[in-house]
Amino acid sequence: MEIAQLWQLFHQPLKKFVISRTGDPIAADDIVQDTFIKIHLNIKNLRNDEKIKAWVYQITRNAIIDYYRRERSFEELPFDLPVAEEDIEISTQLASCIEPMIEQLPFKYREALTITELEGYTQVQLSMKLGISLSGAKSRVQRGRLKLKELLLACCHVKTDLLGHIQDYEINDRLHAESCTPSCNCNL
Repeated sequence: MEIAQLWQLFHQPLKKFVISRTGDPIAADDIVQDTFIKIHLNIKNLRNDEKIKAWVYQITRNAIIDYYRRERSFEELPFDLPVAEEDIEISTQLASCIEPMIEQLPFKYREALTITELEGYTQVQLSMKLGISLSGAKSRVQRGRLKLKELLLACCHVKTDLLGHIQDYEINDRLHAESCTPSCNCNL
């Protein structure tokens, strides 16, 4: 097959495919262009024309992976920026509320968060330790984190920056903050 025929056949479907994976039409154009460059350079290596569709989509999937690898390198920059001492102090103060709040969670979520967040096990190790599937372990951790967040936000009003770093917090009205624990030191 000629590259022009492949372009006619695959350009629009590949663009839709890439947009569905990235959510970015501009990046999709770049990825599809990279894909066709790779197709052009490697078509002579294709031994079976009947597998062209699978081959083209595999090249596209690899180009999408390359795109995310490039994007990730740009996203890592903010984590290298220095954090102000007051931000660390605020996070440390608020962290004193977390462990008592974990104790308020239903057992299966408390157990999952204790093992992964406090004891440092991976979710794979959690699944093996509890004898549940990996997706079940991930689900428990995710739901536990969500429930913990709900408890924390019921206790304290937390202000964050655009990157999600805690900037400040204040205790909510004690009468309406049942999740707050006596050991929680939210500037009482």
